[in-house]
Amino acid sequence: MSLAATIPETARPDPAMAKRWLGRAGLLWLLVAIGGQMIFAVYVAASHGREWLTGQGVRGRPVEGLVPGDVLGNSLYALHMLFAVVIIVGGALQLWPALRRHRPAFHRWTGRTYMVAATILSLGGIGLILLRGTVGSTLMHVGTCLNGVVILICAGMAWMLARRRQFDAHRRWALRLFLAVSGVWFFRVMFMLWMLIFQAPVGFDPKTFTGPLPETLSFAQYLLPLAVLQLYFQAMDRGGSVLRLGVAGLLTVLALLTAGGIFGAAMGMWLPRL
Repeated sequence: MSLAATIPETARPDPAMAKRWLGRAGLLWLLVAIGGQMIFAVYVAASHGREWLTGQGVRGRPVEGLVPGDVLGNSLYALHMLFAVVIIVGGALQLWPALRRHRPAFHRWTGRTYMVAATILSLGGIGLILLRGTVGSTLMHVGTCLNGVVILICAGMAWMLARRRQFDAHRRWALRLFLAVSGVWFFRVMFMLWMLIFQAPVGFDPKTFTGPLPETLSFAQYLLPLAVLQLYFQAMDRGGSVLRLGVAGLLTVLALLTAGGIFGAAMGMWLPRL
């Protein structure tokens, strides 16, 4: 006799109710993430924009990303920052259901802009790593470049499915694109959550920013969100009530952890530079 057969019918979770709670938990996490990304967008626009326009860094520090005489590298960095802001704002607009329903033409054009910006952001980021390098180990650079490749794949799939009018599949790839593009943001949120928990540089060298923590985060920044999204899809499509409620609980916990990481990043990295 199966375990399910021994449970009274009235004690079993209602599948429709479980699906509603799963949807609400997903929306909760999304709202937390979008709020955190808006703070990040303000930081990028205000801090980097001011530094590049005035040529003066915050508190006398060198302007971040500006290398005298490196015209190509400086141009790539400036475009990278510009498209980062476009991506963040555009992502929020693309995920707004009311806008998609009532302003489909605007949704299409912002979607095209979003995918083009994501492609440029990805190629520019890979180019900066290859041309200039960055802090951290070679393994970190590999993880970041693979993030760029994943962005290109997701953008290509979302574009192709929209052209074929396969809109359900298109929306799923657009969500994957949103998460992949947010990798750099996830890295900061995960890192600052870690710092809030341990209150010390555990797992990395603060001088060189190398070690198991940043190397793990360079892959987890996009693989972990994509894995959770796939679990959400599976629970929505074919999951029973128990799985749906379990994933809803997981997403609620992740929303709280994300909020904690956003708080740490805002207070420790972003707001002090404004």
